[in-house]
Amino acid sequence: MTRPVSYQVWAPRAKRLRLRLDGTDHPMTRGADGWWQPADRLPESAFETGHDYAYLIDDNPTPLPDPRSRWQPEGAHGPSRTFDLADHEWGDHAWTGRQLAGGVIYELHLGTFTPGPAGEGGTLDSAIERLDHLVELGINFVELMPVNEFNGEHGWGYDGVDWYAVHHAYGGPAAYQRFVDACHQRGLGVIQDVVYNHLGPSGNYLPQFGPYLKEGVNNPWGAAINLDGEDSDEVRRYIIENALLWLGEMHVDGLRLDAVHALGDERATHLLEEMAVEVDALSAFVGRPLSLIAESDLNDPRLITPREAGGYGLTGQWSDDFHHALLANLTGDVSGYYADFAGLGSLAKVLEQGFFHDGTMSTFRGRRHGRPVDLAQTPTWRFVVCSDNHDQIGNRPDGSRLATRLSTDQLTIAAALVLLGPFTPMIFMGEEWGASTPWAFFTSHPEPELGEAVSKGRRAEFAKMEWGDVEVPDPQAESTFTDSMLDWSEVAEGQHAELYAAYRELIALRRSYTELTDPRFGRTAVAFDDGWLRITRGDRLTIAVNFSDQDASVPLAGAAETLFSSGEVEVGGDGVRLGAWSIALLAAGPSTLIG
Repeated sequence: MTRPVSYQVWAPRAKRLRLRLDGTDHPMTRGADGWWQPADRLPESAFETGHDYAYLIDDNPTPLPDPRSRWQPEGAHGPSRTFDLADHEWGDHAWTGRQLAGGVIYELHLGTFTPGPAGEGGTLDSAIERLDHLVELGINFVELMPVNEFNGEHGWGYDGVDWYAVHHAYGGPAAYQRFVDACHQRGLGVIQDVVYNHLGPSGNYLPQFGPYLKEGVNNPWGAAINLDGEDSDEVRRYIIENALLWLGEMHVDGLRLDAVHALGDERATHLLEEMAVEVDALSAFVGRPLSLIAESDLNDPRLITPREAGGYGLTGQWSDDFHHALLANLTGDVSGYYADFAGLGSLAKVLEQGFFHDGTMSTFRGRRHGRPVDLAQTPTWRFVVCSDNHDQIGNRPDGSRLATRLSTDQLTIAAALVLLGPFTPMIFMGEEWGASTPWAFFTSHPEPELGEAVSKGRRAEFAKMEWGDVEVPDPQAESTFTDSMLDWSEVAEGQHAELYAAYRELIALRRSYTELTDPRFGRTAVAFDDGWLRITRGDRLTIAVNFSDQDASVPLAGAAETLFSSGEVEVGGDGVRLGAWSIALLAAGPSTLIG
């Protein structure tokens, strides 16, 4: 019989522990390793789905949820409820997984992807209703922003406190299983965004159970996790077993690891390397690819270097440098951390070498930053790139998207460079039709003092970016959340439909020509001059882009066939003339078309 809960809990510093199960208290006994279990045998019925339980530590009269709770139906402060993951009858038996190489990722936030029931916020079940749109677009992976339990009804999810539980407002663990199953049955892989670098400010009861936090050490979001101090072995197991839960029992295909530069770990074997070893072992067992994708501010290629070569062995990492170089040249914004990326040379360097800051001076940081990529050994697809993502939109004061600042021609250039470039492309929800809705930072902290602190802090954090007198929506206002919901009626309208058609065409082209998924850095060469950029992919494909409002002439070697164009494009015998903000994908001679 599969048991959804063991009623065992790690509390090494507790002197007394009681299990409160369906309103009745049961004494617990401590083992030598700091793990407690019920002193008396519980009835078999106690291990079935649907029983409320919590723990009472020492003389604290407040019952606390299980650190490994699978279900918090009343939220982060309520009791845990037993849930048997084996109750779900999976229908994804034909799913054999999908490697990251060659794939296209779609990042979405469940609460705002759809309006959900009665417009109160999206759920996992309401998201299933839009999966066919992603299939039609040509997506390979759906990347969910964090779904673990956090206090409140809606938020970004990065302040989670119950890492094993699916947020109650999204539908809980049963709905999560239905969502993953529905994705797999449509040929879509699932990547789950997880946060292991900090815990949220409300509902974090882990420190009452054990030394999960590093005393006196903080990162930008709160107390650091105890990865290398006393009793940190169990803390590391807590994290790694959480990763294995998503990838194993929940059938997820990959994890996006939030801000790994904030994982303070001075052990000889870093947590990320240890996790990668266990995930690779699980991948061999389940017989499908499992990916670990890091978000890192370090520009350190050791994250994605194989362990055999002295790296951590992660599958991929986000590339902020690509985003910053693309945006600086499309928008002309060179404020804050965009300052170093002015000029097409920055974009050319990223396309050819992976990082812009590879040991170069970062004026925003006031120091040198990054390390060079081993171009001969690193495949290009290990870098995940985008023109918009939740951070870059939501961390603008007003949550404005690129679509509100750029023309359709400029947005098409952004799409083409992401989708036809050498890296793994990622699209943020609504980007594919140039959604007009903002995507702002929103919270729903029930505690008035916490909500006020978040609102004040939000307004204060933009000083260094020099964005001027821009109104910052109150994160705690309900309208900030509802205004961020996608308007799906836009997809078929005017320029929205035009942009959506371009995205579909570009993704189809990516799948049609081998040069566009070639993983070798040496197969991408870039030239640039006054306002134009020319990217050669392999021996025959060329992407010519005009980044200005003046006509540009881009030289080519020989005649070329136009495979895709946007704006005014005229191909001649020795080059291509591009009108303002135009782009063309050109093939010289017979191209390698698949299918």
